[in-house]
Amino acid sequence: MSCKTTMMQTLRYQLFYRRRLPHWQPPGATFFITFRLRGSLPRQVLEQLVEERASAEKRLRQIQDLTVRTIETYREERRLFGKWDQALHTAREGPRWLEDPRIASLVAESLQYWNGKTYDLLAFCVMPNHVHLVCTPLEEADGEYFPLSAILHSLKGYTARRANQILSRTGPFWQRESYDHVVRNERELIRIIQYVQNNPVAAGLVQNWQEWPWTYPKDSP
Repeated sequence: MSCKTTMMQTLRYQLFYRRRLPHWQPPGATFFITFRLRGSLPRQVLEQLVEERASAEKRLRQIQDLTVRTIETYREERRLFGKWDQALHTAREGPRWLEDPRIASLVAESLQYWNGKTYDLLAFCVMPNHVHLVCTPLEEADGEYFPLSAILHSLKGYTARRANQILSRTGPFWQRESYDHVVRNERELIRIIQYVQNNPVAAGLVQNWQEWPWTYPKDSP
């Protein structure tokens, strides 16, 4: 199977597919998504996180009780994501192109542009080397939902081309694969939006999240 064929398949709506990470898109679901700059994590850190995830998935598959497995899977996802996000905050190597106000503004405006077209936008935060996004893909005319993979492909493709033009550079801009997590309920949604808003504070960039220019929404949920 060619790379082009594989790409076309992953851009169609699918309930589940897998690259290095698993990706679920239940119909009508809301997602917490994180995508990062290419090379923003050192290879050894990334390999350690991938290995840790594989080990956790193996352990979780051995849990026979479905309810217990679901609870433990959720806890493990939160733990691993916390380690991954902390690694991005503390990374001293790799590109930080999103520190440039021109690039940060480009990404923020692009996230706003697709609001109401392919998704309902609930929150985002543009950080120096990664982006957090909370959104709900909309239903298309044929009854299927806009594929999350296609949404991100368009968003990342456009911003990569424009950012490279602004920076007078060539080559990959974003890491190809993104992290996405299905939001389970309203309580979790509120917690995630607050997490996204407070990300610049957690990274030590500002004292108050409202001081960060590239955050949406500008009020607490």
